[in-house]
Amino acid sequence: MYATDWNEKAKRLLKSELVRRGVGSDDLVALLENIGVEETKASIDSKISRGTFSAAFLIQCLNAMGVRSFVPEVDAQMIVSEPIVLYKTKNTKARAKS
Repeated sequence: MYATDWNEKAKRLLKSELVRRGVGSDDLVALLENIGVEETKASIDSKISRGTFSAAFLIQCLNAMGVRSFVPEVDAQMIVSEPIVLYKTKNTKARAKS
């Protein structure tokens, strides 16, 4: 098994969206300001450089850039699915008797 640098992955996801849309740090400051988020160019550059920003910051950036659909590339080996659990409800017993 290999160690995954999640901060690096987060940084690459955001940077690729910025490049894809031709948005620089200065532009992002203005776009974020338009949606009521106050950030400086230095703070944005620092967050992106470290890759240690919150999910909320990522969503703010995507929203500010007008991203309506975001599907990050994920390695299939890293996807963990939830187990399928069947829950019984009060109506389940009633249906079983009918």
